[in-house]
Amino acid sequence: MTEKKWTTEIAAELVGKTIARVEYCSDAEAERNDWYSRPLVIIFTDGSWMMPMRDDEGNDGGALATSFKELPTIPVLDVGFPADESEVAK
Repeated sequence: MTEKKWTTEIAAELVGKTIARVEYCSDAEAERNDWYSRPLVIIFTDGSWMMPMRDDEGNDGGALATSFKELPTIPVLDVGFPADESEVAK
């Protein structure tokens, strides 16, 4: 498939969608995929979702580069990373 065809196909899926929520993939989901990293999952109002992977073969979760001044990279989290401050060992 050419770049133009890929772009057209992807645009047909993404343009106009509305993000309902974002969350990190769970430890269980990462472990099911044999991943060491938990990427951000973007969930749309129609129930579809997307998340970055390291490569086309799905060899781990991936970070997202952004144009956001205060958040230039959305990081991956390691499996077992605390979900909130109450889980951080003191």
